[in-house]
Amino acid sequence: MARRPVSLALRLTVSIGAVMTVVLLTFGWMVERSINSHFVQQDVDELNAVVQSLAKSLSGPPASQESNALRQRLAAAISGHHNAQFRISDLTGNVIYATPNSNLDGFARLAPITDTIDLDSVKIWRDKGQTYRGAVVQLMQKGFPDGKPLTIAVATGINFHLHYLESFRSYLRIITVAACLIAILATWLAVYQGHAPIRRISREIRRIKSDQLHIRLAPETVPVELTELAISFNDMLERIEGVFRRLSNFSADIAHELRTPITNLKTQTEVALSQARSVEQYREILYSNLEEYERMAKMVGDMLFLAQADNKLLKPELVIVDLAAEVRSLFDYFEAWAEERMVTLTLVGADVGVQGDRLMIRRALSNLLSNAIRNTPKAGVVTVSVSSAPNKAVLSVENPAAAISPEHLPHLFDRFYRPDASRQRSGEGAGLGLAIVKSIVEAHGGSISATSAANLIIFEMTLPTQMHSE
Repeated sequence: MARRPVSLALRLTVSIGAVMTVVLLTFGWMVERSINSHFVQQDVDELNAVVQSLAKSLSGPPASQESNALRQRLAAAISGHHNAQFRISDLTGNVIYATPNSNLDGFARLAPITDTIDLDSVKIWRDKGQTYRGAVVQLMQKGFPDGKPLTIAVATGINFHLHYLESFRSYLRIITVAACLIAILATWLAVYQGHAPIRRISREIRRIKSDQLHIRLAPETVPVELTELAISFNDMLERIEGVFRRLSNFSADIAHELRTPITNLKTQTEVALSQARSVEQYREILYSNLEEYERMAKMVGDMLFLAQADNKLLKPELVIVDLAAEVRSLFDYFEAWAEERMVTLTLVGADVGVQGDRLMIRRALSNLLSNAIRNTPKAGVVTVSVSSAPNKAVLSVENPAAAISPEHLPHLFDRFYRPDASRQRSGEGAGLGLAIVKSIVEAHGGSISATSAANLIIFEMTLPTQMHSE
């Protein structure tokens, strides 16, 4: 069993929630980096200030003065820099002065010596639970001692900065989680509210029943994104309504058409049983009943044929069919009936071959001819024309008849359709002949149309000369 797809609301909520989470985390990371960079720059500025103050102190009275005075000057140089420590040594490593309780010996030996203190030259180290940021620089001092350079290791404690950053990260995590939850909730509410038009359309669709197929959705009342959906749904309803209407009419017509032969059979049987009759009379009644049975059998066969056509089950057996030869053969078959009705049959055109099913094409031509003969007045002429065109053959059947209104012409190929009451229930045909013709022509990849003008009706059938079997 296929797994049900995840709901759109959940997809959107998770997607937008994930994006919001990434955005908030990225923003928090950028803020943290900015604060950390600010602290580093602040420490660099402080270290440079300490070095400058020391350089100024060392550039005072010459080194021949008492060392105590020098120590006092150097100690006073970093007053105001509470976290700063420094260590001054000569090239041989002798310590000239170091901040009391400083821990710079190891750092001064391992850290690289640099000319300037900047973001790239400062280093971090830890000692006895304390964290420091510092650097080692060389300072040229002509008066102390012997004009040789001095090495200054300077550092500042950054525990406060680190504690602040850790606290900031904790608050950032809490704020990020809260913001993500709020964003996800807001997204879900927005998606739920955004789906309100879909739920409204669903309620409207749910109210549509078989007796309310005329109801349509109003595309102008839905969001732009759903306009195409509403239009497509209305088109589908239009097609369903048309099919449902034709099916209802078809069922009613079937009932009407079958009621006539059944009524005749019932009446004739009741008359036959009303009194004793001779064998000859019973024979006549059975022959009459047989005609009704044949009529019903033909109607059922036609309906089964149309059902196959509706379900695309007609599979033509392709052979070369000469249309003119088939028409001439049908003229011989209908000759006696045409003479009885005083109708003349005429064929115009040369032999044209098409690829198709011979029995189906003959049935279509037979239905067209029988329809034309049936509706042609006495002394009328039924003209069949056969011609060829590029990759197709055209056959038209023309007969004189009362003009048919243009609105009726497209429906002549509908089942049980008759354009006027005068042609209803004539007893000749059940109204399925032209529908069968259309099904056969379309099964061969062709088309058929009807035109009416100047007391003439013309059925034009077009068939491809080459048909590809599936």
